[in-house]
Amino acid sequence: MRQWTVDAFASAPFRGNPACVLEPFAAWPDAGWMQALAAENNQAETAFLLSTDDPARFGLRWFTPALEVPLCGHATLASAHVLFAELGLAAEAITFETKSGPLVVSRQDDGYAMDFPADPPWRTAIPDGLAAALGVEPLEVWAGAYLVAILKDEATVRGLRPDIAAIEAISGEATRGRGNLAVAALADGGAAYDVVDRFFGPGSGIPEDPTTGSAHCILAPLYAQKLERPTIRFHQAYPGRGGDIGTELKGERVILSGRAVTVLDGRLRVKS
Repeated sequence: MRQWTVDAFASAPFRGNPACVLEPFAAWPDAGWMQALAAENNQAETAFLLSTDDPARFGLRWFTPALEVPLCGHATLASAHVLFAELGLAAEAITFETKSGPLVVSRQDDGYAMDFPADPPWRTAIPDGLAAALGVEPLEVWAGAYLVAILKDEATVRGLRPDIAAIEAISGEATRGRGNLAVAALADGGAAYDVVDRFFGPGSGIPEDPTTGSAHCILAPLYAQKLERPTIRFHQAYPGRGGDIGTELKGERVILSGRAVTVLDGRLRVKS
């Protein structure tokens, strides 16, 4: 069967976040097999699709090299890109049935728009050990599915060299447990984006993720509140790559927008 590698939230190859996407299955493979393939691929996520009687509706599951996760933005975008651009799906929108409920991805100009659940965070105390793990003192810490540390400026976000092992031990009030941390700051004046951020996910088996859609389900409502407007432009500043995510808060949902580029089209020679 075919497998694609897609750079998501990217306008050119080797930017954004790579995800592997398998062509749709008629029935879910064994979960252990899916986990083994995700470990073999060793990308932040491998996405598995399930065909349904509706040609514009698919089951979708995501696996990191270490575990199955309940929500992943960039691999959802990559999956939609494969269905639209590689397999020629003619629909204007795709609905994915997932562990986070139905997720709709639609065509948008030269990219895609994804309708995801918003995860508004709450202000929380700075967890013990977080400042030492980051090497800087956060201005604020917020908690949703992941922790979010607000830093003083863009240079601080870009210059971080955190202790990943120490981050893995920190949970605070994050609802998805320990070891998942976003850091963010307002962009420098004149930048093409409003907020710069990074995401460290050793608790999910990912030391640092290049571009993280699920983290922006938290960051979007946080910065919509801070900047007093629903639409925010984010740049995730993973060293050497970087990805761009547009967000629009719509009540309890957030629209994540971005582009995607196929970089590899291969054939898998092992059976599920």
